[in-house]
Amino acid sequence: MEKGHESGPNTTAIHAGLDPFRYQGAVSVPIFQTSTFAFRSSHEGAARFAKQEPGYIYTRLGNPTVDALQEAVAALEGGRFALATASGMAAVSTLYFAFLDPGDRIVVPGAVYGSSRVILEKEFSRYGVRTTFVDTSDEAALARALEGGAKLLFVETPANPTLQCTDIERAAEMAHAAGALLAVDNTFLSPHLQRPLRHGADIVLHSMTKFLNGHADVVAGILVTSDEKLHARLQFVLTNLGGTIDPHQAWLVHRGLKTLPMRIERAQENALKVAEWLVGRRGIEWVAYPGLPDHPGHRLIPRQMAGPGCLMAFELAGGIEAGRRLLDAVKLMTLAVSLGGVETLIQHPASMTHANVSAEGRHEAGITDGLVRLSVGCEDFEDIRADLEQALAAAVG
Repeated sequence: MEKGHESGPNTTAIHAGLDPFRYQGAVSVPIFQTSTFAFRSSHEGAARFAKQEPGYIYTRLGNPTVDALQEAVAALEGGRFALATASGMAAVSTLYFAFLDPGDRIVVPGAVYGSSRVILEKEFSRYGVRTTFVDTSDEAALARALEGGAKLLFVETPANPTLQCTDIERAAEMAHAAGALLAVDNTFLSPHLQRPLRHGADIVLHSMTKFLNGHADVVAGILVTSDEKLHARLQFVLTNLGGTIDPHQAWLVHRGLKTLPMRIERAQENALKVAEWLVGRRGIEWVAYPGLPDHPGHRLIPRQMAGPGCLMAFELAGGIEAGRRLLDAVKLMTLAVSLGGVETLIQHPASMTHANVSAEGRHEAGITDGLVRLSVGCEDFEDIRADLEQALAAAVG
């Protein structure tokens, strides 16, 4: 390639993290399924532990298959360093443990992933960490929440499951002015549609279980940064807590990455059609999808997003009972939590992913009892539409 040429998203997804001649010409990264690595001599072993010589020691501390995945995701996010974890929550927990000390304060969206919230409320609070929940898409509210300083601003954009979108550049400016780091959970859009580091974020994380893997067969997470000191701190905490990824899981995610742009483009095309079809349909109170012109996050697409993504939420007339009837009536769509696979998934956050959040907390975050979250997949649109139509008929008559 010409010097200075930047590869396109499909090329990067297919080739990042793979140098075949590192692996005797293998065009797929081998799975280094080993717990430990041999040393040629006691001197070599000591030098590796002292970080005086490169080389592998023990898979919890580093593994070639894992390294290839980390290189690939860092390249996709436009970052320098990445750390793969055993789950998305292992990434979240590593972030919290790395930067929150007793007495510190973290600012988080109220509509954050349920476990990301609960662990702050139930566990980190035991050690004196204070949490302020706020709608981070509301700049005035966010500014008030950061008054007096904070250690960490942790943002999901779009938020889970309300699809509220936060201006990353403004959030970074406000966080840094308050002395806080900005970490962004980019799971809902993936680096194909959003690269938070380019807009001032210090750290990006993903549940790789979702779009990065894309096939509903792996649980994994990752943290990405371009700051060497932040990376070193995260790496120290991760390797000592032990939440590192298994090489076979890493290989599966790396394989899934190769089709990331194609999967997202296909699912996003379906999602826009589904959202437009739902608007105004009998029994639908509202639809939240950034691709719709009346969604508040729509204005951010030209600035920080390459597209609106594949997730949406909608409210059914009839509340929780209508929601249950809808979910029980689906035939093609899969009634399951998670998101980002090739299959369309539908779920009810108030009784499922956010059931451990208090009713008051859900209300404050905008997670209503009738809210249904839909992760649109890669099936034929007409089949998704037909299933929604018959399920809605069963739910609202």
